[in-house]
Amino acid sequence: MSPRSASVNEELRRRSRERLLQAAVELVDERGFEATTLGDIADRAGSARGLVSYYFPGKRRLVQSAVHRLMHRTLEEALEREPRTEDGRERLARAIDAILGLARERPVLMRQHMAGLLHEEGFVQCPEQQRLSELLGDTIARSGAEDVTAGYPMLRALLMGAVYAALVPGVPMPIPVLRAELFERYGLDGELGLPQGGGEPRRGDLSRFFATDNQPEDRTE
Repeated sequence: MSPRSASVNEELRRRSRERLLQAAVELVDERGFEATTLGDIADRAGSARGLVSYYFPGKRRLVQSAVHRLMHRTLEEALEREPRTEDGRERLARAIDAILGLARERPVLMRQHMAGLLHEEGFVQCPEQQRLSELLGDTIARSGAEDVTAGYPMLRALLMGAVYAALVPGVPMPIPVLRAELFERYGLDGELGLPQGGGEPRRGDLSRFFATDNQPEDRTE
């Protein structure tokens, strides 16, 4: 058998990493952080267990990268949904609603994520986090912010604070109240964005956010 080309190896590595990210999100969403092991994640991903440590230095780093992937793809989807728009205020409203929507639809996962950010390892600088940063930075720039350098970290802080407030056990703040406060802060009309109606949260399949196929990985890699 001839050796695999560099491009084939690169594609296998990409798929392995994507599968691990998807498995981490799914399992933590189902079971919580503590009840999910790296072995569980590897098994769900159909990968050799040694690949987890090859791509990620530990479970917390893996989960944080996985949630950042979910966040940036959710945000991307919201910003590009039909009808597409270049209106900066509409895009900012969609961004706020997308992140608050994750708190509503994936409370276990997002609560674990917020807790992980306060861990001593802190904020993970990874490709997923960088893409999220780029999207939020572009969103605040298009909204007409005078100082994007200051505006992006403020938007990030306000969104993180709103998610935290929505998920505090025992004393959660209602998401519509948090949304109204953020919209007022940025002078946005309540009709903008992607307002969530009442009823049960929508919990769709997460696979669309992860670029993988349905074939098992080469476990000998």
